[in-house]
Parts: sequence; C-alpha cells; structure tokens
Amino acid sequence: MRKPVMGAARRRARQLARAPRIVALIPAHNEAERIAASVAALHRQEQPPHRIVVVADNCTDDTATIAEANGATVMESQDNPHKKAGALNQALERILGGLDETDLVLVQDADTMLQPAFLASAIEAMDRRVGAVGGIFYGERGGGLLGALQRIEFHRYAREIARRGYRADVLTGTATLFRVSTLREVRNARLAGRIGGGSSYYSLASLTEDDEITKAVRTLGYRTVSPPGCRVVTEVMTSVPKLWHQRLRWQRGALENLRDYGWTRVTAPYIVRQVFMGLSVLFLALYLVFTAWMLTRGRPEFTPFWIAVGLVFVAEKVVTAHGAGWKSQLLAGTLAVELAYDMFQHAVYLRSLWDMARRREERWCAT
Repeated sequence: MRKPVMGAARRRARQLARAPRIVALIPAHNEAERIAASVAALHRQEQPPHRIVVVADNCTDDTATIAEANGATVMESQDNPHKKAGALNQALERILGGLDETDLVLVQDADTMLQPAFLASAIEAMDRRVGAVGGIFYGERGGGLLGALQRIEFHRYAREIARRGYRADVLTGTATLFRVSTLREVRNARLAGRIGGGSSYYSLASLTEDDEITKAVRTLGYRTVSPPGCRVVTEVMTSVPKLWHQRLRWQRGALENLRDYGWTRVTAPYIVRQVFMGLSVLFLALYLVFTAWMLTRGRPEFTPFWIAVGLVFVAEKVVTAHGAGWKSQLLAGTLAVELAYDMFQHAVYLRSLWDMARRREERWCAT
C-alpha cells in the first residue's frame, strides 16, 4: 500500500523540481512612497515569485531601505545614464546567468500593484508559442478630473484587448512576465544584427522600451498576450504637464520604434493604426472648423438625423466607460469633456510628428 504513495511523492517532487523559478525585477528611481505597496502585492500573489529584486537606480531617497525592510533584495545600478532600460539591462546581466531557459522573469514598475492572480494567470498562458505575457492596466483612484479621464481611457483599452482575444500589442512596462529563453534570444538577435536596439536585452535607443521589446519578441516569431487574470493597478498623472510629458514620450517612442523597424509583417498593423490616428486628428479638426463656420452664419439648426447621430456617439462613450464606475459614465455622457481630452491627445500626436520631422531630441522627464 505504501509503494503507490511513495511513487506519487516522487512524481510530485520531480514536478516541483521542474517548476520554473520566478524572479521579479522592479526598477525604481526615488520610489520610497510606493515601493512597499508594490513589493507587498507580489508577496500576496497566489503563485508568488521565488525572489523579488528591487533595482535601485540612482536613488537619493529611502527606496532601497524600504524595499529591504519589506523582504526584497536590493540591487543598485552602477553608473547608469540610460534610465529604466539601462537599469534593467544591468540587473538582467547579473541574474540571468543563474537561471534556466524555462525560468521566468517578471519586470514591473515600482508604482504598480499586481492583482493576486497575475502570476498564476500569466504562467497558465505561457505556452511554447508565447514569448511574454503582459498586464492589463487600470488607473488608481484619485487625480480629480484628469485621473477620471485616464481611468476611462484605460478601461476602454482593456475592452479593446478583450475584443482582440487578449493579444498584447504592447508588453506594458507596468508588468510583463518573460521566459528567460526569450530574453536571451532577444539579446542574441540584437548582437547578430537581426533586430536593432543595441547589444543587450532592452533597447537603450528607444524612449519606450516596453513598446520596442514587444516588437522584438514578435519579430522573433513569438506571440504576446494579456490574459484577463493579469490585472494591475498603476499610477495616474495628476497634472496636465505630467500627463503631457508621459504621453509625448509614449507617442514619440512608438513612432520612432516603427521608423527603426520599418514596414514588416509585425509592424504593419501598428503603422496602419498610426495612419488612422492621423486621420482622426484631421477629421476632428475639420468638424470643429465646420461647426465654427456654421455658428458664424447664424443660429444652428438641429435636425432629427444629426440629433440621432449625436446620441449614438454619446451612447458609445457611456457604454465603453462601463467598469470605470457610474460617475465616469456620467462624465463620458457629457461628451464635451472627453472631446477636450481627445484634442489633448491629438496635440500630443501632432507635436510628436513635428519633433520627429525636426529631429528634435526628446528629453526624459520624471512623471
């Protein structure tokens, strides 16, 4: 009677021996206020990481001390002028040598908290065709009107991911789980000249290292996914200048990554979306000019047809804001506030194109 039990125990031991190790990397620059919550969220995972490493990058506050007090290992960057990508490359160089091909590395922002099912859901989604699993991000509470608009935007993006069958078009920097073999393959491909971006894991030439490494992973033939269990809550920008710098970096980085990769099977859908973004900027501008022109001709006429069209737009805004809360749906129903937010996004797009045309160097600004 004991032999089957012992056999089951041995099988269980072999399964545990083959289970991949998970190392979590959190690059952090002066994140003393948030690092404890980020580390605590990793400890609460249904399948917690075996090791949590906070990469303290040129910190002048108590980030390292707080991280150690909360159970993380601290690794400090050395003479790093390359911000987040440089800090991650240094950390990966130091830890990947001790990991197997099937082991996993989680890279997450220090201002982000993972929901408890994140790692378990990501591991379940990680099959041989999937090179990395990204998170689905939602905005934290607060931030007033600007925070509410960002939360609506993030909820709509989550709906879009669901409609695409949970395909990740960007392995978000908020949280992404990589297979070690994929990271090594990315580095080898850069060294061999198959993809650009330098000679390490993350590109030092890109303003948006998460967007660039997504294209690198997909260029190597892997799928990238964001399953529904991989939810994270991240910081929202609380002022217009901060939001402007964040979005300008995102948009400029996305455009420059497409320029560097050129037209390929991987980049074609991204390029098409950028073209449609440009068309939306043009059409909104024409609509506003036409409306202003009509107002100068006298009192505008409201026909049933155009009233119906307007109500359809309002309904679409309200329905797609579902999940962000009823207050957000009321805000979306006003239409005018979100129209102003759309115009802000369009201004970011136009400024990015203008700066690229002038070859103006984008400066990194802390947000």
